[in-house]
Amino acid sequence: MSTHTYKHIELTGSSEKGIEEAVQSALAKASETIHNLRWFEVTDTRGHIEDGRVAHWQVTIKVGFTLE
Repeated sequence: MSTHTYKHIELTGSSEKGIEEAVQSALAKASETIHNLRWFEVTDTRGHIEDGRVAHWQVTIKVGFTLE
């Protein structure tokens, strides 16, 4: 088994549709410039309310990636 060194960053994604799409949005954007993404952990979930309904979700995640 090989060993790896990981770096992690914090990202916040948003979506009008839901939590999963907010996570996917953050990961998709990060993958444009960061290679070797390996894991994520949801650290915070919040939303915006308009007219008594959820208008959009914001999800903060820690994302780990291996260093080359």
